Amino acid sequence: MKMSLTDTIKKTLVPIHREGYPFIAAFFVASLLLGLIWEPLFWIGLVLTVWCIYFYRDPERFTPIDDQLVIAPADGVVSSVGPAFPPQELGLSGEMMRVSIFMDVFSCHINRSPVRGRISMIEHRPGKFLNADLDKASQENERNGLVIETSHGPVGVVQIAGLVARRIVCWAQPTSEIVAGERFGLIRFGSRVDVYLPEGAKPRVAVGQTAVGGETVIAEFGSSHPAPLVRVS
Repeated sequence: MKMSLTDTIKKTLVPIHREGYPFIAAFFVASLLLGLIWEPLFWIGLVLTVWCIYFYRDPERFTPIDDQLVIAPADGVVSSVGPAFPPQELGLSGEMMRVSIFMDVFSCHINRSPVRGRISMIEHRPGKFLNADLDKASQENERNGLVIETSHGPVGVVQIAGLVARRIVCWAQPTSEIVAGERFGLIRFGSRVDVYLPEGAKPRVAVGQTAVGGETVIAEFGSSHPAPLVRVS
């Protein structure tokens, strides 16, 4: 019974990423100060503080270990699946299979590597702050791109700032090795992550599907099965 209770507590109390501590503290202090002006403002601020804690949650994920699989880099809704040209700064030529995942302000915003490989480059580009769900956000919004060299070819991963998001964080380093599901960054307050895949990758998700970062298989190499259809139920 004791072990069962301990396990329940561990599963309920999701870890908070250290990047969130300053923001959580700022929200709480602001709530106290606003409460001195007018008590209802304290409770409003407290709700926002709880939301900030929720936003910076960093749960453990169980990633399939298989180099044939491409794993979701973020939590959110699959907003696009299909051929697209990657941003020029990545140095990837021609159309590639792109899977886009849109994160709203309630999604877990920790970003994870979709594949195992070596990071050959990281490039940040300033830009606009359009709604990240728009297709043109891939080329016009502020973004940070990684190219990961794999046994199947180079894979592009692009963090895209959105309408609310104004800060992209990436703690990965060029020339370093990374494994599928490994944390490499986050984007604050609503955004999107695009994954550009080389020839041979078949999508395993459909537009509108909810993806779980570090767990959901979004594509597969070496499979003869076509991309899945979707049934709304």
